[in-house]
Amino acid sequence: MNDGIFKKEWLTEVLEAQSRAYTPYSNFNVGALLITEDDEYIYGANIENAAYPASICAERTALVSAYANNKKKFKAIVIVTDAPGPASPCGVCRQVMKELCHDEMPVYLTSKTGEVIKRTVDDLLPLGFSGKDMD
Repeated sequence: MNDGIFKKEWLTEVLEAQSRAYTPYSNFNVGALLITEDDEYIYGANIENAAYPASICAERTALVSAYANNKKKFKAIVIVTDAPGPASPCGVCRQVMKELCHDEMPVYLTSKTGEVIKRTVDDLLPLGFSGKDMD
């Protein structure tokens, strides 16, 4: 991937994020690496719970952590799963990204083999609705 933004080191870092997952029920680890405009890395991992609705995805873990630490401007997010190829975020994560990120922010879907697919927040949730639409 050579789009002028993506850095190869992000693949290593997103795998580090994935290693932090807590998945005793599904054994399906997901990692997210959120890159701020200041090039700070914020790690996210899926965290499961026996009461499944209480689980949280890696993408939302990273975004919630960023906001809790007053980081609100992002350059990109990189996501890796245990699937054989790049996998897209769930619908809830897409909605949260639509709310908290700018529409053209790159979303890099990766695999452990290094395959990368680039999309934007808007690509993942076209015609989405967020608080930005209420201004």
